[in-house]
Amino acid sequence: MSLPKHPKLHLATLSIAAFALWGCAPSKEDLKLPPPPKATTSIDLGRFAGEEIGNPIADRRPWVAHVRSVDLDQDGLLDAIGCESKDSEVVWLRQTEDGEFEEIVIASDAQAPVHAEVYDLDADGDLDVLVSCMNIVFPNNDKIGTLMVLENDGSQNFTQRILLENVDRVVDARAADFDKDGDLDIAVGQFGYDQGEVRWMRNLGNWKFESEIVLKLSGTINVTIDDYNGDGWLDFAALVSQQWEEIHLFENDGLGSFKKSRAIWGSTNDDYAISGMTSADLNRDGKPDLVFTNGDGFGPNPVPGPRPWHGVQWLENKGAGYFKYHRIGDLGGAYSPVAVDIDQDGDTDVLALSSFNDWANPKAESMVLYENDGRMNYKAVVLNHNPIQLLTIDVGDFDGSGRYSIVSGGFHAYQPYERMSRFMIWRPQ
Repeated sequence: MSLPKHPKLHLATLSIAAFALWGCAPSKEDLKLPPPPKATTSIDLGRFAGEEIGNPIADRRPWVAHVRSVDLDQDGLLDAIGCESKDSEVVWLRQTEDGEFEEIVIASDAQAPVHAEVYDLDADGDLDVLVSCMNIVFPNNDKIGTLMVLENDGSQNFTQRILLENVDRVVDARAADFDKDGDLDIAVGQFGYDQGEVRWMRNLGNWKFESEIVLKLSGTINVTIDDYNGDGWLDFAALVSQQWEEIHLFENDGLGSFKKSRAIWGSTNDDYAISGMTSADLNRDGKPDLVFTNGDGFGPNPVPGPRPWHGVQWLENKGAGYFKYHRIGDLGGAYSPVAVDIDQDGDTDVLALSSFNDWANPKAESMVLYENDGRMNYKAVVLNHNPIQLLTIDVGDFDGSGRYSIVSGGFHAYQPYERMSRFMIWRPQ
């Protein structure tokens, strides 16, 4: 069995081929790859203090696939919602006036939810929850995916409405008014397994949607929405893993549909393991960029763990739908990138997790901050080593201080079953 190619080795191969075409042999100096950036990792375990929120972990092995900070009841106190895939529950971590959190199940029997976003989908003034469900988290080819809405009655009582069912496993869905008709449409990523899809769903009103499939590839993990080409119409991007390891852009044609997708970036490494993506104007030039991680450990390797090429990177939006690749930093088993000015110094930093690291090493990183120096150079700061196997994070001002806290969720599907967590909040010190 051949070993996976590292992207840098692939670049070297291309360089050799180019010299051959020019008809002259490369020198040893010509073939040298540039040295890796000097390590700038530091450790600051006291910057954030973590505490469990919601129900106690007890003797369970949590499978928290997603967490999102949101003031669900719009009472001025920031809450969180989470997807517990093993229990098939969507939970609301409601912040009370004393700063504590009570856990309320807002959907049971939710068919292994793995992602939840909050919108006023029916335009009635309260917040509904859009939930992507895989039904079975680990590999499965059956048409068992579901997209549902938890419709809020205004008093935080939720009714399940199925928008899509009996399709390839659904992993992410985001809402926006793509066709500028005044209601929210939906972009959907379906991981599937051997087959998968990316689609968008046009809102016809009264909870009716019309689907258009725009890509038929397995392995989509995330979709993100923004005006990526600057033409005034919302586009969306999809992060596609498996054997593809690509990012696709779907540009709005301004006529009620999308142009044929373009792969704006891809890796030649079959084991690159793309794991998560978010949209943010990282360099603050007015154009939305893409920040993504690679470090997936759910396959194809029988033993998940860090690889030398795992890490965090961003695609700089150069305009007109074109992007330039930049590496932010190394991180084995990297997941869940979040772009935010966490230190509030005027530039955008990046947070990320290591979900699949060498957990036999007590100094293996679990949560890392990539601190921007204002010139798009990043210093890695390890924020904690424990708990391990964190899969998802989000940020928000939970105490009204103007400072960001971090909320996290743990997903413990692999050994070691130790140093576990469920939902936690990490407050700045």
